[in-house]
Amino acid sequence: MGENFIITVQECVYGGTAWESNPPDDSIVRGTTSKRIVQLIRQAGAKEVHVRISSPMVKNPCFYGVDMPTKEELFANKHENERAMGKVIGADSLAFLSTEGLLEAVDVDLADTSSLCIACFSGAYPTKLYLK
Repeated sequence: MGENFIITVQECVYGGTAWESNPPDDSIVRGTTSKRIVQLIRQAGAKEVHVRISSPMVKNPCFYGVDMPTKEELFANKHENERAMGKVIGADSLAFLSTEGLLEAVDVDLADTSSLCIACFSGAYPTKLYLK
């Protein structure tokens, strides 16, 4: 097995050199940060890069205060599947946490999600939207 490179996002994206912690990318919204992280890890000598995202795919914009691209601009909506997305960011593989896995991890009853908003993952908004 080859070496494992562990770095912070700031070091990876902004040009630092210390190797201190896991390069977290908790979601892929536009795909630009992940692509840069994968490039830098490969430049550091990694033979393979397998990306695991600790959230479900972001497929819907947030209308409740988070600045996000439109639905058409979101990375997950521009590509057919995880394999295609992985190719775009240059990874050997890419996998996301499922919505069910997220809810289970935070100990939320899968049948009752009324206490939180997961619309960016599911498309089920808690209030009526008035879109033009």
